Amino acid sequence: MTNVRALLCNPAAIAWDAVPCRPVADLVSETAAALQTGARLCAWFGVPDGANTVLVAVLAFDAQHQVGIARSEPHRGPLPSLTAQHPQAQAFEREVFEQYGLEPLGHPWLKPLRRVTGADGGPIAFYSLGGGEVHEVAVGPVHAGIIEPGHFRFQCEGELVRNLEIALGYQHRGAEAAFLAAPPAARWPLIETLAGDTSIGHGLAYAGVQEALGGFQAPPRAQYLRAYALELERLANHTGDLGALANDVAFAPTSAVCGKVRGDFLNLTALLCGNRFGRHWLRAGGVRWDLAGDRLRDSVERLHAALADVESAARWLWASGSVRARFDVTGTLSGEIAAQLGLVGPAARASGRTTDVRADHPWGAYAEMPVAPQVDRHGDVAARAAVRRLEIHETSDFLARLLHNLPDGPLLGEPATLPADHLAVALVEGWRGQICHVGLTGRAGQWRHYKVVDPSFLNWPGLAMALRDQAISDFPLCNKSFNLSYCGHDL
Repeated sequence: MTNVRALLCNPAAIAWDAVPCRPVADLVSETAAALQTGARLCAWFGVPDGANTVLVAVLAFDAQHQVGIARSEPHRGPLPSLTAQHPQAQAFEREVFEQYGLEPLGHPWLKPLRRVTGADGGPIAFYSLGGGEVHEVAVGPVHAGIIEPGHFRFQCEGELVRNLEIALGYQHRGAEAAFLAAPPAARWPLIETLAGDTSIGHGLAYAGVQEALGGFQAPPRAQYLRAYALELERLANHTGDLGALANDVAFAPTSAVCGKVRGDFLNLTALLCGNRFGRHWLRAGGVRWDLAGDRLRDSVERLHAALADVESAARWLWASGSVRARFDVTGTLSGEIAAQLGLVGPAARASGRTTDVRADHPWGAYAEMPVAPQVDRHGDVAARAAVRRLEIHETSDFLARLLHNLPDGPLLGEPATLPADHLAVALVEGWRGQICHVGLTGRAGQWRHYKVVDPSFLNWPGLAMALRDQAISDFPLCNKSFNLSYCGHDL
């Protein structure tokens, strides 16, 4: 795609007519060539065009700090499969097949991504292994705890998992279609609940798309406060994950403290904007409320105390030999497999991948104060826990610099009218990994199409591969070490 893609910074907008347009077979082959040289597939989706569909490719060129965009000519019928060469495309192609009927010829396991019954209303077959020693274990979609629905089909030989197939879709709400049909005032609540534990991450991506389309930026103070909120969201969830991992191996001290400190970080978000998840605060062009005076001083003191508490809890966890015996060499995922699957976030960095939007495609406060990706190369549960701990340290240093250099000025700029027939993309490093939003306007400047790729969409196959040749009893611990979102995948 070297000479047939539009290269943009993050976030950015481009006229729809200026997006390079290719025959669909050429788009597939040129995208494959870009992936072969190290690009990552951020989004691959269809846009209805009469009776046809236009395919749009969004790729991240991390080393160049650029995002590449290209599209196909209007198309219907089958097309060559990208997955046959690059497994990271498998879920994207299944989604396009499910939504628009475009069959990727050569896809190794083509079945609907979210629909749990076939066109005839009957059940969809699961992959199965032969052999007299193989047995099948089905878990979910209804689980014993308060948890979202998802189905896990294990093919086991004795206690060892030879294959895990994950079937989702039970949380499918049609969120993208609902966004297009919603009145303007209802769109922010939809965006902020795409994945409820990532309200700030998705809200920032939506704001980035609107600001890129309108050609304006949030004021500097608002950009710093946005970064503060995004990092509080990261701290709360990483802390909660460390506690949940401790709980899964019955290590009560860290579990108890992290459960409490997670609440402390959520309360800091509430102190910022009145909501523990950061809802109703972000707006295109800035934020609604400031953090200053006594509230700022109180926030700094409470932040320092919470960070000290979580570090103590983490030290206890790593000092325990019984914990390390359960974490080490459990659910190992190689860097090669992580790259092939296009994993993002801590799950990828725990397998040696360095991708981090805050470093590779920075915007807002991150463009002025870079964040260093935190990497472990062992790829196991211990590594996924270690990356979370390292990111808590990095975020602590980042927030110290950010709050010390918080600029004065307004909180909200004046947003401009969205231009007609333009496409914009925004990438945000949420706590689970890269969030990608793509918005396309129509002839009157209204939303024509809106696409969201939550990091869980990319990372669920990583959990399936991490269970290969593991004891089935390790599944809960491996699952917790990824901690992926069902609703973020299903949308």
